[in-house]
Amino acid sequence: MTIPNFLPLLLCFLILAAAGTVSMAGTAAARKPEDAVTPVENSRHTKFLEEIRQRHGKVGLVLIGDSITDFWPGKGKESYAGFAAWNPLDLGVSGEHTEHLLRRLVDGELDGYQAKAFMVMIGTNNIGHCADEKPEWVAAGIKKIVQVIKEKQPQARILLLGIFPRGATAADKQNQRAIETNKLLAPLADDKTVFYMDIGGAFLDEQGNLKKELMPDYLHPNAEGYKVWFEAVKPKLSELMK
Repeated sequence: MTIPNFLPLLLCFLILAAAGTVSMAGTAAARKPEDAVTPVENSRHTKFLEEIRQRHGKVGLVLIGDSITDFWPGKGKESYAGFAAWNPLDLGVSGEHTEHLLRRLVDGELDGYQAKAFMVMIGTNNIGHCADEKPEWVAAGIKKIVQVIKEKQPQARILLLGIFPRGATAADKQNQRAIETNKLLAPLADDKTVFYMDIGGAFLDEQGNLKKELMPDYLHPNAEGYKVWFEAVKPKLSELMK
């Protein structure tokens, strides 16, 4: 394993260890239905609050998620620049589950500005880190995230994305759990304030397998993968940002 690939994994482990999801011996704690909806603190929260304070309300589009969102400004710098006119705020944190994101949202990261739109993509780590996590638990966590955004930012519209494919093949067990979770997410849209898109197919080949040229580790997009993501959501975001 190369150092660049090792560091995100180490960060992810430390986040989960601090939250009590894994022990320092590496043993995963058994999951319960309430885990995905119970807020858990994250150490980057203070940094985000300071960034929001310095924006003085100049936030238009908020990207919410885990490492897949977190890495966009760096790995996908060119495509991320396409959001510039919308004053984007990236609130993605590597390694997070739904419960980690919830803690940040209820504790200040939705305060001090009024965004026009939020793009939410979370849940893959609930599946990837927790073998016993059920799709309905993940979906419940995502539903609560949507509810919190609606309560704290009632003027905003929400683009909820299905969990991206993960694993080399369509038959990968984690990929199948993502598909099952996405089926539960679609009904959360009312097409008035909450809109749902599953753009996962854009990352797949004709056999339904994940394209390595877009996601080399079969989980995180590279620069080309982020371009695909941007082009897939740009028309809808342009509509929501009017």
